[in-house]
Amino acid sequence: MTSPQQFLLPDVGEGLTEAEILAWSVRPGDVVEVNQIIVEVETAKAAVELPSPYAGVVSALHAEVGDLLAVGRPLITIDTDAPRGTTGGEPGGGVVRQPDAEQAALLVGYGPQGTGTGRRRRRPAHHAQSQRADSVEVSAPEPAAVRPAAKPPVRKLAKDLGVDLTTVAPTGPGNTITREDVHEAARGATPQTAPALAPDTSRTAETRIPIRGVRRHTAAATVASAFTAPHVTEFITVDVSATMRLRELVAGRREFRDLRVTPLLFFARAFLIALAKTPEANSSWDEAAQEIVLKHYVNLGVAAATDRGLVVPNIKGADRMSLHELAQALADLTATARAGRTSPQDMTGGTVTLTNVGVFGVDTGTPILNPGEAAILAVGAVRRMPWVVQDDDGNERIEPRWGTQLALSFDHRLMDGRQGSELLANTAQILQEPGLAML
Repeated sequence: MTSPQQFLLPDVGEGLTEAEILAWSVRPGDVVEVNQIIVEVETAKAAVELPSPYAGVVSALHAEVGDLLAVGRPLITIDTDAPRGTTGGEPGGGVVRQPDAEQAALLVGYGPQGTGTGRRRRRPAHHAQSQRADSVEVSAPEPAAVRPAAKPPVRKLAKDLGVDLTTVAPTGPGNTITREDVHEAARGATPQTAPALAPDTSRTAETRIPIRGVRRHTAAATVASAFTAPHVTEFITVDVSATMRLRELVAGRREFRDLRVTPLLFFARAFLIALAKTPEANSSWDEAAQEIVLKHYVNLGVAAATDRGLVVPNIKGADRMSLHELAQALADLTATARAGRTSPQDMTGGTVTLTNVGVFGVDTGTPILNPGEAAILAVGAVRRMPWVVQDDDGNERIEPRWGTQLALSFDHRLMDGRQGSELLANTAQILQEPGLAML
């Protein structure tokens, strides 16, 4: 008798409820080893590759590419007793058993959650062969449609360039398709002249995009925040000429030569220093316990625009870091986010957030709080602007200076106007006179 094992979709983060199937790396009949990557899924926080907790032969895939699968629902069935090289056991043979505790511990948050079908179709696909929970059909399984292995940013690039990934020869690690492969395929494509067609009046001038992944999470989080926390936003314009001179000085130091020293590093540092004088900004509201939770650590979230959408990973213990450590942490966070490989752990546990809208040439904005946080600081573009300067004799003149605008949104349940104003003003003062950080 064979021994089929069902691998249930685990919670790969903290409190996630579902994931979308991005790509299968195996199909029924394939031989797999323990910790071999079998599928890539996209949660509300990150794209994650899942390893197999079993060694054996794949009997069935319980979801197709594009499906939304609930945490705790069957993902794949593996026959651990089938002879290697076969397609599994006999029809209706083995009883599907849950993974034992030792195997389940390989992944975070393993275990069923809730009830219901657990699976929602996101796009039309060929009907998959249904699998019963008490038996597994493994005789002559139909081949599953295996999506070419490629990261989400690569898939987006291929879509933008009109490249069919099934026609691209992979050259990346593990037979994955890289950006270079897509560009090469696009260069080698022979354009064909399409016949002239009469305008199709049956089509509407609209495109419907399924709401899923990061966009779905962002929408839910911003709506929850906007209608839960009473937002207040304050603004200040600040002369950051001294900070820009300090940036040049620091960038020239030997220990910083391998790092990209950006103005954002000093905005983050000033915000962290100012937070120490306004601890209420580093707190959260516990509605169930009717308590305010003051946090004696700062996990600084940094909003990052990626191909997958807006993500806000955070730097754990940012308040205890030196300037060099903070620069390295910002560089690592940015590189990981742009590559689409931010881990779910880096997306949870933030206490305050910094968002740099200035990179888009924007002067300011009204940022929305991350749920569970009390403050978020938006930094605008750093520009040359006219500034009124007063000399020691009280004479005024206009000089060109480096200036920017800061916008602070805070939760009025946790902070009054005085506290919010002090936090914003203290941050601005440090940026205008970095020597104040010595006090």
